Amino acid sequence: MIQPFKKIVRVELAFYAVVMILGLLTSCKEQKTSKDLAHNVDKRSEISLPLEAKEPSPEFKNYWYAGEAEVSSYQLEQARYGEIRKGHAVLIYVTEDFLPEEQVKADRHHTSNVSVLKLNTTKKFFTGIYPYSIMQSTFFPVSNDDHAIKISSSMQEWCGHVYAQLNNRDAFEVTSHSYFEGEADKSFSLSKAVLENELWTQLRIDPKSLPTGHLNIIPSFEYCRLRHVPIKAYKAEATLNGNSYSISYPKLHRTLTINFNVSFPHDILGWEEVFKSGFGPNAKSLTTKASKLKTIKSAYWGKNSNKDEILRKELLLK
Repeated sequence: MIQPFKKIVRVELAFYAVVMILGLLTSCKEQKTSKDLAHNVDKRSEISLPLEAKEPSPEFKNYWYAGEAEVSSYQLEQARYGEIRKGHAVLIYVTEDFLPEEQVKADRHHTSNVSVLKLNTTKKFFTGIYPYSIMQSTFFPVSNDDHAIKISSSMQEWCGHVYAQLNNRDAFEVTSHSYFEGEADKSFSLSKAVLENELWTQLRIDPKSLPTGHLNIIPSFEYCRLRHVPIKAYKAEATLNGNSYSISYPKLHRTLTINFNVSFPHDILGWEEVFKSGFGPNAKSLTTKASKLKTIKSAYWGKNSNKDEILRKELLLK
């Protein structure tokens, strides 16, 4: 009876050893896959995004938690329909308490809230007789350890208006509404990838954390709607050189370059965006440009009386 017993023990030990090895291999594979998906990089990419949440520096807290927003105005030259249109852009940055489940601004402070640096970007310009108004909102965690929690974009002109929203949940959940037949009333999910919209806010927290190398990036919602291209990730090359961050999309024939101040608070000095403007065989590459006019700190939400219009003059806005 002893020999069969020893044989059974040896078989059981061998079985458990195989199970443990397979478990370790599977665990390592899952960890690597999770990491790659989180940063949406391939083996050639340079990983820059922090893996762990970082506590904001005292300098950051003093600037961004002072009860004011940062409002910056820009002279805009916008490419549209094969021509350059003059207008204005405004970037409004402000910190907010954000509800992680409902993914909206919290009415009151709570320990479960997420602190976000919100960016509202507005553009206004004319195309002949009719005006264009574009707004995008990005809610990015101050901890700088995840993608934007939410992005929304709207565009209004005399032909109609369009709206798109992304919510960061188990996947990116996207809803899109448009008066164009091929874009109307869509709801779909995307695998998580770098979001062009979020990079403008991540830059303000820590430019060195910006992702670089060969990446898959979801272009800005503004670009996708203006050019009527699907909202999805495209292969791109991102580079960070001094005070300039550039993204090139070979398939889209588009390059975006953001110029910023290397010193805190890393304000946006301007940007250039090269892409084909117009449609069909006559589309040509033009360059959208924006250069900063003025920056103020203000609790602008309380500046809503007629006498406060003087602040628009201070921002050099008509």
